[in-house]
Amino acid sequence: MSTKTNSLSKLALQKFKKNFWGVFSFYFIIFVGVISVFAYVFAPDNSKHANQMHVSIHSKAPGFSINMLMLPSQIKTKQGFLDKIFFGKINTVTEIPISEYNINGNRINYTEYASDGLKGVEKSYVNKDKSIDTEALITTKTFYLGTDKYGRDLLSRILVGARISFFIGFVAVFISLLIGVFMGSVAGYFGGKIDAVIMWFINVTWSIPTLLLVIAITLALGKGFWQVFIAVGLTMWVEVARVVRGQIISAKQMQYVTAARALGFNNFRIITKHILPNIMAPVIVICAANFAAAILIESGLSFLGIGAQPPMASWGAMIKDHYNYIILGKPYLAIIPGLCIMFLVMAFMLIGNALRDALDVKN
Repeated sequence: MSTKTNSLSKLALQKFKKNFWGVFSFYFIIFVGVISVFAYVFAPDNSKHANQMHVSIHSKAPGFSINMLMLPSQIKTKQGFLDKIFFGKINTVTEIPISEYNINGNRINYTEYASDGLKGVEKSYVNKDKSIDTEALITTKTFYLGTDKYGRDLLSRILVGARISFFIGFVAVFISLLIGVFMGSVAGYFGGKIDAVIMWFINVTWSIPTLLLVIAITLALGKGFWQVFIAVGLTMWVEVARVVRGQIISAKQMQYVTAARALGFNNFRIITKHILPNIMAPVIVICAANFAAAILIESGLSFLGIGAQPPMASWGAMIKDHYNYIILGKPYLAIIPGLCIMFLVMAFMLIGNALRDALDVKN
C-alpha cells in the first residue's frame, strides 16, 4: 500500500511540475509568504503597522521624494531584535518633511513642506547632542508607490498588509479542516441518525449567506485581528465536511476497509489510518479554493470596517480609505491594493486547478 501511495504521489508531482501556471502560482505564493513574514525587513517604513504619518505630503504620486528632518527623542525604548523584525520598530524619532533648509554649525534653519503651493512655516532646530552629526539629521525619502491620504508610505502599507490577507487563508483553512474533516468523517462513516443530524446542521449553516454569517460571528467575538480569522474559519468548514462525507461513504465500501474491520481495528484507526489518507486529494483541492475565498471575505470585511482595525494595514481597508480617489484623479491608491488581492486570489485558484489535474487518477 505504501509503495503504491508513494508511486502515485510521485506521478502527481510530475504532472503538477508540467503545469506552468500551477508552478508559477506556487512560487508566487511562496514569494508573498516570505514578504508577509518579513514585511518589516523589506518595508521602507518599518514602524509598527507602517503607520508613520506626514499629513503635509498626503496623496503624492509614485516616486515622490522629499527631504526629511529627523529629530531625535529622549525617550528610550527596549525592543528585542526579533520583535523589530516581526512586529515593527517602535519609532520615537519625529520626522518633519521640509522644502528648504540650511545648516549653520549645529543649527538647522528649515521650512516645513506645505502642499498646494502654500508657504511653509520657517523654523530652526539646535542640535545639542554632540554625538550626532547635524547633517545626518536630514535625509531624503523616496515613496516608490506614493503616499496615502494620511501621508503614509503606500509601499510599506502594501507589504505589511499582505500579512493579514496571506495568514487569514492559513488560519481559516486550518480551522475549516479541523471541524470539516471531523464532522464529515463521523457523518459519512457511521451514517444513520448521526449522519441525518450532522447533515441537518451542515445544511442550516450552508443556507446562511457566508458574509452575513461572518459579520454575525465577528460582532459576537468583537472587532479585531484574530476574531476575523476565527470567524472566517468557522464559516468555511461546511464545504470540507460535505466533500469528506461523500468520499467516506464511497471509501467505506472498499475491500481494504472490510479487511481492516476483519482484523479487528477500531473505527478511529480505520478512519484516520486507512480512509482519510486515500481521500485527501479532493480535500486538498477544496482547501486551495478556500484560501482564495478567505482572502476575499477578509477584504470584504475590512472594506465594511469590521475586519482588521486601524492603524493595522489591510488591503481591504486600504481600498475602503481610497475608493473615492478613483474619481479624484489618483485611482492607483485603490487600484494597487485591489490588484494585490486579485493576483493572490488568482494564484490560489490556479494552483487549485493544477492540483485537481495532478491528483486526478483518470488522466
